[in-house]
Amino acid sequence: MKPPNATHRPLAYKDEQFLDSDAARPLRILAEYLEPLHIFRREHIHDTIVFFGSARLAPDGPLGRYYEEARELARLITAWSKSLPSNAHRYIICSGGGGGIMEAANRGASEAGGRTIGLNIGLPHEQRPNPYITRELSIEFHYFFMRKLWFAHLARALVAFPGGFGTLDEMFEILTLEQTRKLDRSIPVVLYGSSYWKEIINFEALVRHGTISREDLDLFQFADDPATALGMLQQRLTAAPEEGTPAFAHSQTCRQQRG
Repeated sequence: MKPPNATHRPLAYKDEQFLDSDAARPLRILAEYLEPLHIFRREHIHDTIVFFGSARLAPDGPLGRYYEEARELARLITAWSKSLPSNAHRYIICSGGGGGIMEAANRGASEAGGRTIGLNIGLPHEQRPNPYITRELSIEFHYFFMRKLWFAHLARALVAFPGGFGTLDEMFEILTLEQTRKLDRSIPVVLYGSSYWKEIINFEALVRHGTISREDLDLFQFADDPATALGMLQQRLTAAPEEGTPAFAHSQTCRQQRG
């Protein structure tokens, strides 16, 4: 028999007040690693091609052509991927899950009859999951850094369309991993829209000031039409070995320590 003043407390892992507390932050971070891992294993997602770009580029806006070209490129990649002799779901188009270029990428992949991933993040205003994401592959994040981890973890290639702070942050994350050779595989990077990228980033100035090496300019290529971008990706990816599912990009340091 319970003492008259006893109170019943829920189990810690069912206590929403505790799970939302500062003390439980490590559990929330870990959940944003484990849930996507569970989903990708369950859905047999092999590897991805990630599209970055502004959420603000509408089809009828001043840079609307980029929306349509992202849509077409995602459609072409998906059609090519579906033609490959593989039992796994290879080269799945993955975006940040929102509007603009992200929507265009998911839309093009969906129109080609492919599955497509949206790694969405809760933001006060502009970010809502677009309707073209495959339902079981729509994943919501709270932490930007965990979302970026999953962009990189399965990525076989990156296509960066014109974008702002978020696009630059995500693009330079991948370029830094490439430059420092932190991963045990190379991730081809295509900067789509050469006039935009060469205007907002003076890559030659970085070389001139000695903050990057001349060889670092080989970490990316420019493309200005979907067919050219597709050809660049095919050239790099056809030589890539097929791995297990999910095909994680392992840390070089971890691989060396295990050896």
